[in-house]
Amino acid sequence: MNTSELTELLELATRTAEEAAAFLRASRVAGVAVAGTKSTEIDIVTEADRQAEELIRERILAARPDDGFLGEEGTGSVQGTSGVTWVVDPLDGTVNYLYGAGPYAVSIAAVSGPADPAEWTELVGVVVVCTEEVTYAASRDGGATAAGERIGVSRESRLDLALVSTGLAYDRVVRQEQTATVATIAPLVRDIRMGGSAATDLCLVAAGRLDAYYERRLGPWDYAAGALIVREAGGVVENGRGGAPDADLVLAAGPGVVEALRSLL
Repeated sequence: MNTSELTELLELATRTAEEAAAFLRASRVAGVAVAGTKSTEIDIVTEADRQAEELIRERILAARPDDGFLGEEGTGSVQGTSGVTWVVDPLDGTVNYLYGAGPYAVSIAAVSGPADPAEWTELVGVVVVCTEEVTYAASRDGGATAAGERIGVSRESRLDLALVSTGLAYDRVVRQEQTATVATIAPLVRDIRMGGSAATDLCLVAAGRLDAYYERRLGPWDYAAGALIVREAGGVVENGRGGAPDADLVLAAGPGVVEALRSLL
């Protein structure tokens, strides 16, 4: 795909994500209620999640009707025939959104190839962190930006001076294992954060505001856009075994600390 085509995809992703972010902020002011649950009783979905995904789906497929669409809320996944699939998390950080505590974001990526994170190629990625009103964006081989300005990952080389973020799964048993890992890592780093929005944490790594981030049990929509933004900002994103990030692990970091952190995971 040439530069002009990537630019068109990035522009579509950006204006759609920013429209969805504006919708979410307005809906948050109007009031939020839990509309249902997903994997467990603590894994919630709001009506705003579903409405934002439908908005994004309508805008993207109106502009590119032959593309595929894969959204977290499943409001009409589409196979597509163009070879391009849009991978969307309409509201990343739903619990933060519900409580008005912590960041939440809209994440939109366009990928080529199979709709499988192990095989696809990220083309463009946009994350709008609604609580900051900042748009993070990247295109393949085109670098990464925040609010239109170039960004780059941290150059920290000492894990003991690194600020590391993580998150917990919506499964109480799995959380016991995850908190044990946190207990191992916490004494070995500067500090640990839990922001509650994977897409936001990936963008903070890309901007050098976190030195590293890791999390297990994520869906591809959680990290598709953010992973590209980190890579285009000079960072590393992997599954802990050198492969593409997956449900087992998403590890994102500056090159100076990734090996040391990987050895602990």
